[in-house]
Amino acid sequence: MTDTATSGGAATGRPDASGRVTGLILVALPVAMVMTMIVWPIGLAILDTLWLPGPDGTGARFSVASYRFFFSDGYSLGNLWITIWTTAVSTAILMAIAIPLSIYLRFRTGRAAAVVQALAIFPLFVPSIILAYAFVRVLGPNGMVDIILANIGLPRIRSPYLTVWGPVIGFVWDNLPLTVVILLAGLSGVSTQAVEAARDVGAGRIATFRHIILPRIGPSILVAASFVVLGLFSAFTFPYLLGPAAPEMMGPFMQRTFGDVLDPVQARTQAVVTFLFCAAFGWFYVRSIAANRRRMAR
Repeated sequence: MTDTATSGGAATGRPDASGRVTGLILVALPVAMVMTMIVWPIGLAILDTLWLPGPDGTGARFSVASYRFFFSDGYSLGNLWITIWTTAVSTAILMAIAIPLSIYLRFRTGRAAAVVQALAIFPLFVPSIILAYAFVRVLGPNGMVDIILANIGLPRIRSPYLTVWGPVIGFVWDNLPLTVVILLAGLSGVSTQAVEAARDVGAGRIATFRHIILPRIGPSILVAASFVVLGLFSAFTFPYLLGPAAPEMMGPFMQRTFGDVLDPVQARTQAVVTFLFCAAFGWFYVRSIAANRRRMAR
């Protein structure tokens, strides 16, 4: 009887009680960490922005005054908009560079491809603050580019340092290695034989990319874009060191509101708004991945 039940459970693919308990134990620690380090602080932050003291400083009550101020304040909305703009532009430029570069590295061999890959991956091992310092020394005022142009008699360029383009360049530079690694992992599922067969029947590069490569790396592009968007939206180092003082991205804006203005309620409100935008993109990402898995299962 026991052997029959055991073999029957194995044949039907259903885990026994011990297997279910083991699975629950394995996921208990990650779930507990997510609940205590992410969900619980987020819940407290939302509660602190909705449960505020009364006008006399006593008697906490439900209020949306902090959100009403944020969405009616032109400076706050300007910072939110520049954050969205910087994130969108940086992601678009990064994908425009990383996708062709990944395809080149996937289907090319030799010393040139190895050198290109080493250069593309190198920023992964350099801290962001060092990258920002290198940016200032190369493209900042009186930097290396300015010195070279002055020595050969050419006019100076307008430095992107302390402009909205400063963080964009820093973000693209800093996120290129991880994006290339993710896309290369997706391209590993694209066989060279499939690409050669498409070329044999007369397909050009664009047609080959559209019909052979893109359908197989679509999930990898979505994963890479998600990492970039979620990381950039609340970034601090590059916007603080390379970006303008006004408007400023949400990361420096939150820090300045909390540390300089000494307004923790409004800083938490800015954090909650940032989280809601990231959560909306995360929901889109999860839904897209689930839909892709359903299509693959058919």
